[in-house]
Amino acid sequence: MTQVINIQPITRIEGHASIGIELDDDGNVSDARVNVMSLRGFEKFVEGKPAEELPRIVSRICGICPWMHHLASNKAVDGCFGVTPTPTGSKLRELMQTLAHVEDKLLHFYFLAAPDFVIGPDADYAVRNVIGIAKANPELARQVVRMRFAAKMILDKFSSKTIHPVAGVPGGFSKPMTEADRKEILEKMGELMDFALFTIEFAKKEIFPKYLDAIQSVGVIRTGFIGTVDADGALNLYDGRIRLMKPDATYFEFDVGNYADHIGEHVEPYSYSKFPYARCWNEGFSMDLEDPKGIYRANTLARINVADRMATPRAQAELEEFRETFGRPAQATLLYHYARLIEEVYACERAIEILNDPEITNPDVRAEVEPKAGRGVGCVEAPRGTLIHDYSTDDNGLITRANLIVGTTHNIGPMNMSVSQAARTLIQGGRVDEGILNTIEMAVRAYDP
Repeated sequence: MTQVINIQPITRIEGHASIGIELDDDGNVSDARVNVMSLRGFEKFVEGKPAEELPRIVSRICGICPWMHHLASNKAVDGCFGVTPTPTGSKLRELMQTLAHVEDKLLHFYFLAAPDFVIGPDADYAVRNVIGIAKANPELARQVVRMRFAAKMILDKFSSKTIHPVAGVPGGFSKPMTEADRKEILEKMGELMDFALFTIEFAKKEIFPKYLDAIQSVGVIRTGFIGTVDADGALNLYDGRIRLMKPDATYFEFDVGNYADHIGEHVEPYSYSKFPYARCWNEGFSMDLEDPKGIYRANTLARINVADRMATPRAQAELEEFRETFGRPAQATLLYHYARLIEEVYACERAIEILNDPEITNPDVRAEVEPKAGRGVGCVEAPRGTLIHDYSTDDNGLITRANLIVGTTHNIGPMNMSVSQAARTLIQGGRVDEGILNTIEMAVRAYDP
């Protein structure tokens, strides 16, 4: 008889999910699936709403990265109304998004992922958590909390609302930045920059070398990748063209407005989530480990794979070191953690660049807007991946249709594949223990779903 192992819930992720593992009569894995509790209702219940209300509504999709939904939605509404934000309005939007990336990556690495690496995947789950981290290294724990709080409070103080933001508006931003604001944020960003550099050095010296075997074996699959790049092929988190890379490292680019020509949306009967796939590869959709079809990955590892380079110097130096060791594209799933720290350095550098731009305090932060019929597609790179909001409006500026591809959604197929690979590798002859099950969870946590 088939034996089923349920891991429910998956711990230390920013949402709700479970894993079901089926064993055959010999105690080996015959199937493994990730089940995600993902409400898709937003696409329907925003219909009929005034478009300008959507940036405030869709931020409720995710309490962890509401800024990304807020800003992707603003960009989509801009498109519907045919308005181009002022240069300063766009820069303030990008600054807020970049700051949100800074604190999000600290949250994931130290609070969610680190217990597996610092405490160990086989440790008792009672201590394999952020409290265990705090007891193991109290001084570092205090510094982590202080740095993440600082990043959050920059957003909160300037925009008045760090969770479920309202500061972005069609045509730009709702308020200008004063010189006093700029200096205060710049000072705090210096501290966050120093901590980002400390974190990546700490991980490279004290953590990652101990887990090279796990990096090379747990959840490893071969897929393509997706991410946003600027006109020079450098990583860009806020704006640019979408680059879709095949597993053999060949790639092409497209404007986000044409995403539906290149990205299909598949459904499976056991999941509430959509399964995006590369329609333009003409392969169809398959999560077969030996012969996947149309599968690509998003998020940090995907972004540094598709980008030719990083747009800031310290992040570029880290990328070069990474590629010397792991190549391009790197396929090992646990390398998402390493890529996340490279992006943390980039986000701090980019925020400082924007703050040093003389135009950032220009009071012209919003272009005039008139509601009208149209279609707009907004896209930003959320921590979890390429985030797409696609809206259509009628003559009164009311939403008639909405389609969303959320960052995590791109990785639903790959997460299923990584879990299947990890489970088939680790569970043999019916031998299962807490350490094995947690290691299988690590394959999901790497994607930070």
